[in-house]
Amino acid sequence: VRLVASGGGSVDTGGSLRLSCEASSYSDSNYIVAWFRQAAGMGREPVAVISSDGRTKYADSVGSRFTCSEDKVKNTVYLNMDRVTPEDTAKYYCAVGYGAAFTKWTEEGRYNVWGRGNQVTVYP
Repeated sequence: VRLVASGGGSVDTGGSLRLSCEASSYSDSNYIVAWFRQAAGMGREPVAVISSDGRTKYADSVGSRFTCSEDKVKNTVYLNMDRVTPEDTAKYYCAVGYGAAFTKWTEEGRYNVWGRGNQVTVYP
């Protein structure tokens, strides 16, 4: 499986942005796809997750501002980011985990494949 992430870029505070994560294929029909982010000089933190059956969870830091969705025809997961703030500035990574417990989605070790990071910069 390969994950190809796209989107990102620069936006002003309060604006919107969308990240995409396309999988070449999935090795199992039971999977979760998560987004993590890493700001400069900081550790990587979980942002959002979507399961193969459509359940979603979000970090408190993004709350209802971010929305995770999936287009199963395109094997693509999206992260819609609304009302962004400078604190959202980071490199964003998508990752897929097979057989990973949805309730443990924040644990990086649960993921089998990672995409390359995409930079998101939010201007004050």
